[in-house]
Amino acid sequence: MVRLNVTLSAVSAGDAEALVDGLRFQMPGTQLEKGCIGCSVWTGPDFAAHYVEDWASEADIRRRVLSDRFTSLMAVVEAATRAAVQFDFVHETRGLEYVLEVREQMS
Repeated sequence: MVRLNVTLSAVSAGDAEALVDGLRFQMPGTQLEKGCIGCSVWTGPDFAAHYVEDWASEADIRRRVLSDRFTSLMAVVEAATRAAVQFDFVHETRGLEYVLEVREQMS
């Protein structure tokens, strides 16, 4: 899995809302792309807009980065006062079996 994290800062609540609107505009088309697990957007304190996309594989996120839709997303990023864009590559996800495994090792 690959997660795209975008945090955008604005100078006012109105500017932050405009960024959120731009990010929300991205979501419907993105969610229909092959390999998209989901995406979400929300506002945080200090006029920050947060946007996350989850992708099934690195091949899926590569296709996304090469797309015209991603270019559109980058236009929203460029409209921010300050922006942070981060790709997190998750190679393994485990559930409660991990808790059991760790606790059994302590016995």
